[in-house]
Amino acid sequence: MEKAKVYFTDFRTKLDVSQGVKLQRLCRKAGMDRIDFDGKFVAIKLHFGELGNFAYLRPNYIKAVADLVKELGGKPFLTDCNTLYPGSRKNAVDHLLNADINGFNYITTGCHNIIADGLKGTDDVTVPVPNGVYCREAAIGRALYDADVIIVVSHFKGHEVAGFGGAIKNLGMGGGSRAGKMQQHNEGKPTVNPDLCRMCRQCARECGSDAISYDSGKALIDPAVCKGCGRCIGACAFDAIYTAFDSVSEALGRKMAEYSAAIAAGKPVFYINMIMDVSPDCDCHGENDAPILPNLGMLASFDPVALDQACADLCLAADPLPNSQLTDQLSMPEFHTHHDPFKDVHPNTSWRECLEHAEKIGLGTREYDLIR
Repeated sequence: MEKAKVYFTDFRTKLDVSQGVKLQRLCRKAGMDRIDFDGKFVAIKLHFGELGNFAYLRPNYIKAVADLVKELGGKPFLTDCNTLYPGSRKNAVDHLLNADINGFNYITTGCHNIIADGLKGTDDVTVPVPNGVYCREAAIGRALYDADVIIVVSHFKGHEVAGFGGAIKNLGMGGGSRAGKMQQHNEGKPTVNPDLCRMCRQCARECGSDAISYDSGKALIDPAVCKGCGRCIGACAFDAIYTAFDSVSEALGRKMAEYSAAIAAGKPVFYINMIMDVSPDCDCHGENDAPILPNLGMLASFDPVALDQACADLCLAADPLPNSQLTDQLSMPEFHTHHDPFKDVHPNTSWRECLEHAEKIGLGTREYDLIR
């Protein structure tokens, strides 16, 4: 496979050029305007940020992308799937309110928000995984499946399980429905915390496989009967139902790569990564620690593997920021540095397996030319 082209620009600008204009110019240079947008529904896949987190991408950047899509004739909408964990984005009602509070609405972006997997995270489509090894099929949000074109706009930052979050994680994990997220995290089944269960029986009414009983008074899920759809998680108003995340980092990364390949199959997908506010943890947290690295720039490509690899390489070459979790780790006596900011922050994680597997299954290549 020949080298991929990854286009890069830093955040320096002139008095008469906004960052939004710079981003649009980057997208054009990278070839986004070669996509046939005419009359097409365009999903702009992003992360709305958990309530309390301030590190997520500003809506201004999303508006710049959406405006360009409209200029090219497309019909953009903003989208993400519901989360697997309890929080402010576990169902579409809370998720849309969360997006609005964090500044993503029609006034600020010129786009409507559509939660890709529906009200309770169960509106999904099962599709085959091209060259899948860990996942033969992927359960993805229906709105992503129905979109004619996908633009993936990602905040490139650290992640406590995956090492870092970039284009592949945004599309693969973020595009999976609740059942898809469970498949990627642990092939597992949800569990009930009896201390939080109010015995309202809403979960049992929503269960599609009659796996929930109340023989002990509290809800109890039979793992032998449960199909792992996650409908009960969205139905519980008291956060009593959860799933344990027990996939090791390497397996999780490989599954995310396979999900990305499944979602991207058969349609144009364009990827944008923003290396800014590089927090050590995911934007799914209700808080964010100080950035561990400086703001490095914006990158765009049709190849998500090359794009994530280029971002990782830029971060590996950058100097850590003082008074951050990264420098705290590096200053610990006898700390063994990996010369990798993401692994130094979370030593038990590994991000390389994700990119290696993504390349192996044909999602893209790690070899790239960085065009400044």
